[in-house]
Amino acid sequence: MGGVDVELLPPAALPEIAFAGRSNVGKSSLINALTGRKSLVKASNTPGRTREINFFLLAEKLMLVDLPGYGYAKAARKDVARWTRLVNAYLAGRPSLRRVCLLIDSRHGIKEVDIEIMNMLDKAAVSYQVILTKSDKVKPGELSATLLAAREIIARRPAAHPEIIATSSQSREGMEALREELGKIVENV
Repeated sequence: MGGVDVELLPPAALPEIAFAGRSNVGKSSLINALTGRKSLVKASNTPGRTREINFFLLAEKLMLVDLPGYGYAKAARKDVARWTRLVNAYLAGRPSLRRVCLLIDSRHGIKEVDIEIMNMLDKAAVSYQVILTKSDKVKPGELSATLLAAREIIARRPAAHPEIIATSSQSREGMEALREELGKIVENV
């Protein structure tokens, strides 16, 4: 189920874990790999395909939430503004939101647009955790440097979860660690 307006979103009855990140960072692929389903979320090579907030019920205990990507400049300006308002309203006002998984492409690291989202999440006191995606696309030394840089950035952020998980939807690296982390959130509800 999905929503293009905050009033049209499903009731906030279960704990929610949201997945946010730049366009084409691999949100849909990560959710599919995490759940072990190949087509739960439609993945696309074209940035900006997710245009609404999509909710996926897991085991009647948890909602995974796929947010539209940010930072995609080729969409119409009015569409980008609408998506931005929708995502900001969701992130700042959803009582059942337990954590945002902030996806960062391992090949590029944290960019200024990611910092803007972190600032908004810190201000709204919404817990978030950096999840590096596409870790199989970089050499181990590059991944270590990206992890180190990300750790330095989040160390100064009040709402950031201290553990960063490097993942790959292709090789399944980090999926078990991410499942365990999200399982802890559900257990603590």
